[in-house]
Amino acid sequence: MTEALESNSYDVLIIGGGAAGLMAAVLLARQSSELKIAVLDGAKRLGAKILISGGGRCNVTNVSVTAKDFSGGSRNVIKRTLKAFSAKQTVQFFADLGVELHEEEHGKLFPDSNKARTVLEALIESAESQGVHLLTDQRVESIQKQDDTFSVGTQQAEFKCTKVIMATGGRSIPKTGSDGFGYELAKSLGHSITETVPALAPMLLDGEFHEGLSGIALETELTLRTKSSKPEKFFGSMLWTHFGISGPVVLNVSRHWHAADLNGEGPIVSANFLPELNSQSFEGALLQQGQSNANSTIRKFLSNQLPNRFVDDMLQISEISVELRFSDLKKEQRKKLVKNLTEYQLPISNSRGFGFAEATAGGIPLSEINPSTMESRCCPGLYLVGEILDVDGKLGGYNFQWAWSSAAVAASGVALINNDEG
Repeated sequence: MTEALESNSYDVLIIGGGAAGLMAAVLLARQSSELKIAVLDGAKRLGAKILISGGGRCNVTNVSVTAKDFSGGSRNVIKRTLKAFSAKQTVQFFADLGVELHEEEHGKLFPDSNKARTVLEALIESAESQGVHLLTDQRVESIQKQDDTFSVGTQQAEFKCTKVIMATGGRSIPKTGSDGFGYELAKSLGHSITETVPALAPMLLDGEFHEGLSGIALETELTLRTKSSKPEKFFGSMLWTHFGISGPVVLNVSRHWHAADLNGEGPIVSANFLPELNSQSFEGALLQQGQSNANSTIRKFLSNQLPNRFVDDMLQISEISVELRFSDLKKEQRKKLVKNLTEYQLPISNSRGFGFAEATAGGIPLSEINPSTMESRCCPGLYLVGEILDVDGKLGGYNFQWAWSSAAVAASGVALINNDEG
């Protein structure tokens, strides 16, 4: 046991041993090898969220990452942070650790092993090899600062340090340890919190229509409308489930629905199940079919583009028989079918909440940190990284990239101050 561990005294304590915390530890140890660094985590094993991410494969980052892929705080701050440690640098960083990445659809980058554990073990091994102490089963319950010294209390002990990097996560998937308590710690040190809502979460639907469609996936265009904002469009695969809807396009729209609902904007989401067409062009296609194939059934025409079970249910709610031919299709039926297939209003009641959300929208405002270093403007010596900040990305490796980038900026910030002091 080292002297630092015996005395519980460190130069830098990193609270949270997830993606951002481990990255900060590795990069800081590289830049300032003389620093005594420890990571404190409440779990018995580190990196639970890394291990379950990407279906257990860990979508490390994306080929293309820009500030436009994120919501929350200042786009300029996000852009600056991403530029400081880019997706290309992330790929090289992991390659240097022996973790090669490969590209999949939509630019997603996964480890060649297709195992999230490969990513986690590489980070842990790199941290430990550089002398970072990884202290598990040490849930932080309090942080106090007197003069230039922080006192960090856990269930087991009290630690002293001169710098703290908070990487406690948000509120998503609390069973992994990110239960939101980090926000309370930050508030105790002078920070405010932008109200949090689930992001990248499946959505619940009222009624029973969705139950019969469970398991069907469709390429869909979702349109979010609110009382005061312009309509926003989202494209991607949508999955019908027993509880409502999921899939990439739904996860991406969830934070926007929640934010609008929180602000009393009365969000409405409609679905176009023929995203290459709009209501006018689809109605035109129906009219053309009526002229050229009058004896063909509506069902046969739609089944060439959509799953049979989905077509049958859509015909039913449009009051059209599965045997009905184009020659017998009434204008009223045609209009209803067009609306149901291109402007179907999804009866969203809520999301499945933080327990199923992959990220958190809201958190500590970016205005309360120095974007050059991630140091708190409210509490000198405190640095904030990852999901605890008011930044959330869309699906596809973007939230991991924010974790890597913000951690890198904080590590450089702490190292720079340490070198200046030295």
